[in-house]
Amino acid sequence: MAHFIPLKKLPSSSELVQIFTKEIFRLHGVPNVLVSDRGSQFISKFWRGFCHQLGVKLSFSSAYHPQTNGLAERTNQTLETYLRCFISDAQDDWVTLLPWAEFAYNNATSQSTKFSPFEIVTGMHPTIFPSSFSPQNIPALEEHLDKLRVIWEKTRLNLESASLSQKRAADRRRRPPPVYHVGDRVWLSTRHIRLKVPSMKFAPRFIGPYRILRCINPVVYALQLPVSLRIPNSFHVSLLKPLSCNRFTRPDSPPPPVVVDGTPEYEIESILDSRYVRNRLQYLVHWTGYGPADRTWVSSRDVHAPRLVSAFHRRFPDRPAPSRPVGVPRGGGAVRAQRAPPTRRPARPPTRRPPSRLRGRRPLRILCVRCMRARRRGSGFSPPGGATSPIPM
Repeated sequence: MAHFIPLKKLPSSSELVQIFTKEIFRLHGVPNVLVSDRGSQFISKFWRGFCHQLGVKLSFSSAYHPQTNGLAERTNQTLETYLRCFISDAQDDWVTLLPWAEFAYNNATSQSTKFSPFEIVTGMHPTIFPSSFSPQNIPALEEHLDKLRVIWEKTRLNLESASLSQKRAADRRRRPPPVYHVGDRVWLSTRHIRLKVPSMKFAPRFIGPYRILRCINPVVYALQLPVSLRIPNSFHVSLLKPLSCNRFTRPDSPPPPVVVDGTPEYEIESILDSRYVRNRLQYLVHWTGYGPADRTWVSSRDVHAPRLVSAFHRRFPDRPAPSRPVGVPRGGGAVRAQRAPPTRRPARPPTRRPPSRLRGRRPLRILCVRCMRARRRGSGFSPPGGATSPIPM
């Protein structure tokens, strides 16, 4: 059963609790499960604590897949179809149409269940308008009743037509989903993942493979992702691709770390970018044997690859470097910063530190004066004319 509640804006967590108590709890009691998206109101501590105290289980839809809560999404589309047919040209009377839309929706027979929401919840259909009204000598009342009868009939026909067309369009492109098991390795689509690459146009379409940790439901699986991705690990099967392995396409496992002086270190394949964060130089590192999703920003003190660092700065001389003042342009263009995984950072710090903000170059004029004075004391050299000021430049 649907309830359409008009709101001026998205509610806060406390306002959501009041709306739930007024519009849902007083009519239906406490539900067993609540399915919602990952909006800030639904994942807040206030809302979670409220539902926990009531014994309500929260179930969130998978990321970038609204079909998980498909019933609510389809209800919204049906409501939009209804309002589009009856709303005024100024589109300012939609609030007055919501009660009629709610009644029509809850009294319409579903193509899936063959029952209406009213019949499922209450076991009966509510009383609707009679087929004919007794004649009255009030013209305004008769006109109003005729208008209600026409609106009700059009609403019922529009809802049935929209439901049938939407079902046909959805079934035309559907096929049975693949079945995965815990421990299987799958590829993950990068359709909604921002990788640390200059341009997503040339980024790989799939990353991984990653192992399946558990099956949340027949169409949603939880994956074992690296820490650097920092995204929810539950995905719809439409974003997964099975891993097909044979003797020619067998994926290699990531290489283990190399122990140097008792400290594990990972090999760096290339350096892609550099930036300053809080006056500390960092490099975007691509690790040997790992994919683009595992690229991390590492402090320059933890990068023990001087040849790769030199090659990077020769290739990109305009990027931030240790010898450049801190005031140089920062950032990495389209590259986004993410926290590096703790297990893939070299832990042996070098002895040298990046330049400090307070350490700058002395003015050229003072350096020239000191140079002239040093020459005069050491070799008896005297400037032209016996002047002690620096030579004009």
